[in-house]
Amino acid sequence: MSTTINPTATSRLFRIDAGHSSAEFVVRHLMISKVRGRFSALQGTIELGPDSDLPQAVDVAIETASVDTRESQRDAHLRSADFFDAETYPAIVYRSTRIEGTPESFKVYGELTLHGVTREVVLDGTFEGAGADPWGGRRAGYSAQTKSDRKDFGLTWNQALEAGGIAVGDEVRIELNVEAIRQ
Repeated sequence: MSTTINPTATSRLFRIDAGHSSAEFVVRHLMISKVRGRFSALQGTIELGPDSDLPQAVDVAIETASVDTRESQRDAHLRSADFFDAETYPAIVYRSTRIEGTPESFKVYGELTLHGVTREVVLDGTFEGAGADPWGGRRAGYSAQTKSDRKDFGLTWNQALEAGGIAVGDEVRIELNVEAIRQ
């Protein structure tokens, strides 16, 4: 799993600190509640211009096998061919195509590749802050979120419920909180 941005001579490149970042999702379960899951293995880069905290480019890869919903049977099912098919599709990849707005409120337009399908997905982002760390490095934080229909990516498994409805909702809310270290 590798992500690469080729920054310009005047840009600043930040590498995502996976230990201080999260990629989470929320989906309806049994039509009565919401289940939250997260991926523990992610990597990527954020390219910033020389004088702005607004990203110029974002490149992220998330290991599908690292899914964790705090329920081992459900996690195994999510890794299976019914959902992420982690053996065939080991990574979810997002690469920005353009970014518009201000650091306080911006949109990241990009291509999300999930389960072998690539679609445009727009993230609503916010710069959370930047500063020096105790080890002499420079860090920046960002959050972003979006909603997507899982069926658009070929994730169509479901089960009809005896009382009506379905086991898994189609709409998935995606939430990202990223801390990145200047390279």
